[in-house]
Amino acid sequence: MPTILGQNQYGKAENRVVKITRDGDTHHIRDLNVSVALSGDLDEVHYSGSNAHVLPTDTTKNTVYAFAKEHGIDSPEDFGIRLARHFVTSQEPIGRARIRVSEYAWERIATSDANSRFIGADEVRHSFVRQGQETRTAQITFDGTDWEVLSGLSGLTVLNSTHSEFWGYIKDRYTTLQEDYDRILATEVTGVWRHNWVDSEQRPPNWNKSYAQTKKHLLQAFAETYSLSLQQTLYQMGARVINSRAEIDEIRFSMPNKHHFRVDLEPFDISNAAADGAVYYAADRPYGLIEGTVLRDGAESRIPVDLTNL
Repeated sequence: MPTILGQNQYGKAENRVVKITRDGDTHHIRDLNVSVALSGDLDEVHYSGSNAHVLPTDTTKNTVYAFAKEHGIDSPEDFGIRLARHFVTSQEPIGRARIRVSEYAWERIATSDANSRFIGADEVRHSFVRQGQETRTAQITFDGTDWEVLSGLSGLTVLNSTHSEFWGYIKDRYTTLQEDYDRILATEVTGVWRHNWVDSEQRPPNWNKSYAQTKKHLLQAFAETYSLSLQQTLYQMGARVINSRAEIDEIRFSMPNKHHFRVDLEPFDISNAAADGAVYYAADRPYGLIEGTVLRDGAESRIPVDLTNL
């Protein structure tokens, strides 16, 4: 049977880029993992092997490093926009570029005062420790006309030690889970949100401020929601972001329920009630996986259902 070529793309994945900016004795660090995917007029390379329309993946790698040096890195979104624009506008066969960026955050190490026998804080502004809260992510897609910017985070682990219940659910012959009116609610948040900036003629958001404020709102919603289900908490987190950030039209979460079960101490004649400060064991698997999208009214859902593919 005859065959035809379907969707295809190529590029260089996971280019690790560490950019040090020196402001006198004070240094700043941006640590990125950048993946480039290009598509366009590439049928012939698949059918005949002709590379006439192929920009080598090694060239895309070199471009990433060159742009980090020549333009700096203000934010993952801004860096990805620069790269996507370059690949689409400088290479005629390339009609679409997708740039994925993960940023690993560092914070400056606090040092002792200058009066100690060690090097003091006034003299050390170049030492950092990796922040462990989350990985910041971005995906930028450009087709020569329109932009799509998805920002996000992964690995953000949060926990409420109370103000969470779970009861009133369906029960059948296989149900053994006991209703709980005071439980630990914990999850590891993966979130992706879509900006409504699509036209380069419009002024783009302040990407760093937008990220910081979005993270703040989803954390506050997690902390301030008296939760009867993780689904309810997920919706409140998304609604808080949409209602607080005008530049965001859609946000999607993937949130595993990191179960904490009260240990049964009755065989030892020991009460383990939540109100008394209970002891729990943390189960890593299996786990409930709660996923969902929150949209601005009238907005179209465009974030992929499976966030692991971003």
